[in-house]
Amino acid sequence: MSWPKIESIVESLSSGQTTATENVKVALSNIKKNSQYQTVISTLDKEALERAKLIDLDILNNKKVAKLAGVPFIAKDNFLVFGAPTTAASNILKGFHAPYQATAIDKLESEGAICVAKANMDAFAHGSSTENSDFFVTKNPYDLERVAGGSSGGSAASVALDIVPFSVGTDTGGSIRQPASFCNVVGFKPSYGMVSRSGVIAMGSSLDTIGTFSKNIADTRYVMSIISGRDPLDSTTLDDSFKIVNKHQKMTLSKIKIGIIKEYLADDLNPDVKKVILSAINKIKRMGLVVDEVSIPSIDLALSVYYVLCPAEVASNLSRYDGQRFGYSYLEASNLEDSYLKSRTIGFGDEAKTRIMIGSYVLSSGYYDAYYKKAQTVRTKLINDFNQVFKNYDFLIGPTVPDVAFKIGEKSSSKLEMYLNDIMTVAANLVGIPAISLPAGFVNNLPVGLQLMGQIGKDNQLLDFCQEIEENIC
Repeated sequence: MSWPKIESIVESLSSGQTTATENVKVALSNIKKNSQYQTVISTLDKEALERAKLIDLDILNNKKVAKLAGVPFIAKDNFLVFGAPTTAASNILKGFHAPYQATAIDKLESEGAICVAKANMDAFAHGSSTENSDFFVTKNPYDLERVAGGSSGGSAASVALDIVPFSVGTDTGGSIRQPASFCNVVGFKPSYGMVSRSGVIAMGSSLDTIGTFSKNIADTRYVMSIISGRDPLDSTTLDDSFKIVNKHQKMTLSKIKIGIIKEYLADDLNPDVKKVILSAINKIKRMGLVVDEVSIPSIDLALSVYYVLCPAEVASNLSRYDGQRFGYSYLEASNLEDSYLKSRTIGFGDEAKTRIMIGSYVLSSGYYDAYYKKAQTVRTKLINDFNQVFKNYDFLIGPTVPDVAFKIGEKSSSKLEMYLNDIMTVAANLVGIPAISLPAGFVNNLPVGLQLMGQIGKDNQLLDFCQEIEENIC
């Protein structure tokens, strides 16, 4: 089945046409039917059905129907969720059960949403293909021989396959938008601090954002209006005045100015992808707004800056996995140092080790100024350049990814080729602005995503504009 919009699911539930139990059973059945795509690491069959029964009982007793009552969803496996292990797709956390839940999950469940599974991902969100998962590779819904993207590949594929109406993921350098592009769904990365990161396993703390996958902007907005907002457990969360609202504001399109990022249409962009993107932009032009090409020269440095700063934060955040407090521990160690060494050597995968080593290097004495400090300086330059462009333009536009989904194993031998998948997505994380990938078309039956960016804190306006695009050209 193809899930209707979330509001319709809730209306059907409140009118007695469907039940929460039926919805959960459909979602769990969908997981089994699509098992060849390897989208999920674990399921919450018993817990989900128990929650569904309670919701159905409340409706029978004429209690107020919550905003997401009976709507099943899937959470990326770096969200702490009761009822299933939280592994971040890493062997070092295999079998770990969280002592508390992520704020975002609590907010969803308080409105009646039901988590049915934990999605596969690149271990600790380090990757662009889920090939770095310590368990298995998620397959692309359009071609089983290709990747679904990463690191939130399981979350994206679950929505593309209609397993659930929506899923939640994380985006540190493109981990929502890139798989959304590969899987032909809407992937939204909000402004930094729009959604609490409490209870979500950290990757890069100055870059991590919590977002959603869905089939349309209405569902994106619906879910984001629930999970966004201030949280005392995360000091970086924005004031509630920035909170995303579940209400579309019509825009005067003739007053909107769009900037096409010149650097994103360079020679390294697949020519067929470029045709799809330019076709989508031409359709947007016909909506009657101003569209110009803009240049952000420092954007070419964004990927280099990201792969200095992100590994530095990864090295810091992964230091807690030492085999002593939680997660995998090497029990045959003869002393404490040996326990640290063997626990981390066996527990971490190759990509985690690579990023720990890079991060430790750029933070080390003698190299801190040459790499880390310089990267922070360029990051400030990038922020200033984006702010300057946003003085004249409301939104920026371009491709989400330079190419369509690649074949499994195609880029595994070259870390540089794999990292280049992030070249058009990392800037939004470094700057902290909201960005979204919308389905734009196909190249040889493989999806292409159109990326739009807005000013920091103006997530509502970005979603408003995307809804205008959806209604006019999609």
